[in-house]
Amino acid sequence: MTARRNGQAPIGSVSQMAHIRIGRRSEGRNPLIRDFVPLASLDDLVFGGWDPISANALEAARTAGVLEERDLAPISNELEGVVAMTAVFDRDWVKKLDGFRVKQGASKLDLATALIDDIERFRAENQCDRLVMVWCGSTEAYREPGAVHQSVEAFEQGLKDSHVEISPSQIYAYAALQSRVPYANGAPNLSCDLPCMIELADRNGVPIGGKDFKTGQTLMKTILAPGFKSRMLGMRGWFSTNILGNRDGEVLDEPENFKSKEVSKLGVLDTILQPDEYPDLYGNMDHVVRINYYPPRGDNKEGWDNIDIFGWMGYPMQIKVDFLCRDSILAAPLVLDLALFFDLAARAGEKGVQEWLSFYFKSPQTADPALPPEHDIFIQQTKLKNTLREWMGEDPVTHSEAG
Repeated sequence: MTARRNGQAPIGSVSQMAHIRIGRRSEGRNPLIRDFVPLASLDDLVFGGWDPISANALEAARTAGVLEERDLAPISNELEGVVAMTAVFDRDWVKKLDGFRVKQGASKLDLATALIDDIERFRAENQCDRLVMVWCGSTEAYREPGAVHQSVEAFEQGLKDSHVEISPSQIYAYAALQSRVPYANGAPNLSCDLPCMIELADRNGVPIGGKDFKTGQTLMKTILAPGFKSRMLGMRGWFSTNILGNRDGEVLDEPENFKSKEVSKLGVLDTILQPDEYPDLYGNMDHVVRINYYPPRGDNKEGWDNIDIFGWMGYPMQIKVDFLCRDSILAAPLVLDLALFFDLAARAGEKGVQEWLSFYFKSPQTADPALPPEHDIFIQQTKLKNTLREWMGEDPVTHSEAG
């Protein structure tokens, strides 16, 4: 909204600010991505959503305390006009929160139907040609997939039976896919990565992807770890701790919810460093992740890392990283990019898991569930840009000088 009103640069948005090289380097063709591919214009975007606590986007923004009043005031009327729909909420999945703007229904199928009705009403009232749903809700409690998640039919029966293992985010994902709306999961919990959702996305021809926005500490890991590996430096351990005081921190103070986040964060280093391929370098590594709720810090999360590496003849070295970041400020441009790129994927006729958007996620889904995800951010960036190049009829850039 601010970018539309006064032209302020949407910093952090790859779709809006990044250039993409086309052809050989000597050709000097480097257009902006938004000029190269037919992305929806920012002027054409309409915002909506559900909230179990706040009545509109302005109230939610003031409660969160991320943006200062000087930034909210110029767009306060627009934010207040984004009226939140009543939400599907279940305190069993986020014990630290209470919701009071909550849908009621005789079954979880009734709740899913209510969401589908919301989606269609929003589409009609705002005269939208296309929609995208990005899950930005709190991290739900950790669960393993069960029998109810193995097929669309089993899941729909579970909705009718109000199965205890069906979470709110899964109901949202189902509603989106049944409405032919692309769905991206920004949290680490089970959602569109379930077999039933993958089946439904394929059946209905809808792009999906996730999970867990890659913002602070994990962003740094996917930048630094490829560098260590490229130079064949060994690693003995990586200790990570976070302090944050926002609602996310409060939710993650519950062990079951932290478990969802921990699993997402811990998967990064193994797939980048490949300890089975490089046992001398990474075969005896300790990776520890901690998150601590500390209310005075608010949204200004601090991620502290101690990295124990070793080099020639095994001599040890240490690296310390202290990242004082703003979690929501880092996440906001990801939501914008994912909305635009998932819309582009749908218009390109894509369906199912959009692995080319792994760049944005801590725990990316893969098109082939048997394959591990790619976490190296530089490989992810190449995958993203080469996908766009090929869609537009250009050759991929390999950086090879052979021939």
